[in-house]
Amino acid sequence: MSVRRIMGIETEYGISVPGHPNLNPMMTSSQIVNAYAQYALAGVRDRAHWDYAVESPLRDARGFDMSRAEADPSQLTDEDLGMANVILTNGARLYVDHAHPELSTPEVTNPRDAVLWDRAGVEIMRTAMRLAASAPGALGIVLYKNNTDNKGASYGCHENYLMDRATPFADVVAYLTPFFITRQVFTGAGRLGRGQDGRTSAFQLSQRADFFEVEVGLETTLKRPIINTRDEPHADPERYRRLHVIVGDANLSDTATFLKLGTTSLMLAMIEAGYLRDRSWTPAKPVAEMHAVSHDVTLQHRVELADGRRLTALEIQSELLERAQAFCGTDPDEQTRAVLEGWEEVLTGLAADPRSLADRLDWVAKLTLMEGFMRREGLDWASPRLQLIDLQYSDLRGERGLASRLESRGRLRRMFSDEEVAAAVDRAPEDTRAYFRGECIRRFPDAIAAASWDSVVFELPGHDALLRVPTLEPTRGTRAHVEALLDSATSATALIDLLTPDPAR
Repeated sequence: MSVRRIMGIETEYGISVPGHPNLNPMMTSSQIVNAYAQYALAGVRDRAHWDYAVESPLRDARGFDMSRAEADPSQLTDEDLGMANVILTNGARLYVDHAHPELSTPEVTNPRDAVLWDRAGVEIMRTAMRLAASAPGALGIVLYKNNTDNKGASYGCHENYLMDRATPFADVVAYLTPFFITRQVFTGAGRLGRGQDGRTSAFQLSQRADFFEVEVGLETTLKRPIINTRDEPHADPERYRRLHVIVGDANLSDTATFLKLGTTSLMLAMIEAGYLRDRSWTPAKPVAEMHAVSHDVTLQHRVELADGRRLTALEIQSELLERAQAFCGTDPDEQTRAVLEGWEEVLTGLAADPRSLADRLDWVAKLTLMEGFMRREGLDWASPRLQLIDLQYSDLRGERGLASRLESRGRLRRMFSDEEVAAAVDRAPEDTRAYFRGECIRRFPDAIAAASWDSVVFELPGHDALLRVPTLEPTRGTRAHVEALLDSATSATALIDLLTPDPAR
């Protein structure tokens, strides 16, 4: 079995305008998105809109649809509220999600590519930040890849995984709940402050953990659930389910992102195969345990299980790793082996000395920075100067961002060169339908009226109606499938003629 599956990452970026705390964040977020759109799609007469017609954000995996009257307005992601929204040539979507600029990566087939296009997203946002600041009369907008303002607000970094619809959703809940609660030990981005408002001056593993209030649910911005039930596959609904994961932190470390996506994909593979049969590690009180695991940087907290046992997060993760190793056998593919080896390496390192992983895990890197500063300056955890370190770690300004500076000094490992990331900023993955979407935007920008994950909509001269090309199968529309077709089309009209040949000919 393999870590390979269709996956992607959505990141809402923190945004501020230093010296102007009362500016409307929707307005400043729009400035970010529009600045990049004007740069990346310069000369395009009418940019493609996002196609909301095919979205169904209120469909619940438990077998019902929430009514629009019951839904919080933040759940209605199938409405065009007039906010900035652009589809990029690398297949990504850059838009304003209420009070934040958000970038959704193109869909990829493996965790390594997920890391690459997530890094490309960071570069896109850095460029957008610089462009917005250079506009006449503009104020300096600063973006952060983090998850909370430490004043009670949280914003997400969501993962998406395509999985077999035949898999019982009860199994997803049963096995992913203990996994999500405990994977914070290597996926946490680190946070100074406890509680949603961060008033308690203490360090914890995760920026998101304190904002989860229920075990299972459809919401994403209130009453946040550990297992989200949104059933919106963006693919053939008869075959697929998209697991929408909202518990993750926004990582700056490539290693943390790689393991976050890779280990979750392996867990899903085991669940789909019916390989996991033992539910003995189910937590008795999942929400409370999620908070408790995050609050214990010593990693000694023992999670109370439904059967009465108490295991540490490392022990639960080690048990899941052992099952994954047995499941994958002795000759897994190269990337699956890398995930298994990395998973084992971080669990071993955390058990021996967490600080040995300061070059791989965000929370350890951030904690190490803070502890060093405290020693030098004679500070305690209540010092507001430490809050600045917490924020600066995620600052996208290269000269200010502490994660960026650690990388430049070789103290935070990178998986990709600048050249590889630059290529991913402009080009879509070649082995998913994102290639077709991105190339259509690149080659025929004025002919694309709208697009979504599972369709591209053309507006052609001589046609009274828009023409929708469905892309329901994520592994179709790849470079291997469509490059020759695209190369032979001299216009969007010619492409549509090739895609829909006249039966009378």
